[in-house]
Amino acid sequence: MIGVDPGLTTTGFGAVRTRGASPDVRAVGVIRTEAGLPTSTRLAVLYQDISELIEEVRPEVMAVERVFVNRNRLTATQVGQASGVIMLAAARAGLEVFEYSPSAVKAVVTGDGRASKAQVQQMVARRLGLRKAPSPADAADALAIALCHMQSMGNRLGRVEAAARGAAG
Repeated sequence: MIGVDPGLTTTGFGAVRTRGASPDVRAVGVIRTEAGLPTSTRLAVLYQDISELIEEVRPEVMAVERVFVNRNRLTATQVGQASGVIMLAAARAGLEVFEYSPSAVKAVVTGDGRASKAQVQQMVARRLGLRKAPSPADAADALAIALCHMQSMGNRLGRVEAAARGAAG
């Protein structure tokens, strides 16, 4: 599975798979676009790079951080545009896409929906058995999104299995 922290200037990505009891990092990093280029060109570069990443990593699903509208509308618009081309690339590759709010990711990964970036980075490193916190923060956030999805799906599957056992009993 791959987690993505969308952005027009910097998009974080983190591909994780489960091996036995603990998740394993397959790929982590950032995709950057040049600020001086037209937005349409930057979006095309992002689409191409994320498409190539999907082809290389071959995830089964993608989890994306949901666009958070803050005071800076330009940033929110750019993140929304980036998120759209990322989801388009995923859809064209046949991936199911799940979205999570920033506070949900923080709550699942750290236990606190208002955790700091440093707390998220530290917990991602701990949960993935990494020697140091992933850097830059966008890459750590992408891994956190992947972990959030994995844990959320595990919880959903657990509830479904429990419901099936209850219906059978």
